Amino acid sequence: MKRIFDFLMSLIGILILSPIIIIVALSVKLTSKGPILFKQRRIGKNNEEFSIYKFRTMRIDTPNVPTHLLENPEQWITPIGKFLRKTSLDELPQLFNILSGKMSIVGPRPALYNQYDLKEMRTAEGIHKLVPGLTGWAQINGRDEIPLSLKVKLDKEYLERKSFWFDLKIIFLTVISVIKSDGVQEGKAVNNNEKTIAG
Repeated sequence: MKRIFDFLMSLIGILILSPIIIIVALSVKLTSKGPILFKQRRIGKNNEEFSIYKFRTMRIDTPNVPTHLLENPEQWITPIGKFLRKTSLDELPQLFNILSGKMSIVGPRPALYNQYDLKEMRTAEGIHKLVPGLTGWAQINGRDEIPLSLKVKLDKEYLERKSFWFDLKIIFLTVISVIKSDGVQEGKAVNNNEKTIAG
């Protein structure tokens, strides 16, 4: 049922949001050099790697380090990059990841391929068996602000409580969180920062 829901909702989302997706894509292309999309290696279900897609929000000459390690990350963000991150519009291409089955609407956020500590902690708790999500229980309870240990604890709680109705609750709370721009960090040294070079 979860896969059917993900497929239908991502397809409907792509169709309804297609004008916004096109506008954002053109804006990225016209305001900075480089590709429209940013592809990044992530850890999926059963620790298998896959490529996640986002709208590019940083310049192509950005140093190859996580955003929070840059001395002045603001200088590397594209003209519309900050807006895309604040509104989470940079995440829209992940609807295609959901459509293909690599991601779910709700689940633990996929770890970066080199977040070995997070990968090991999740595997020990059985969280790696879940399909990673566009949003999740940890996302709406701190997002970039929480340490890895709490992130894994919240992911474990989701694993134990997961249900269709719990997913709907998380989706609703995510919408509220995005509207309020809760938990979005730029340039702060947080343990689970997902915003990396070019994306």
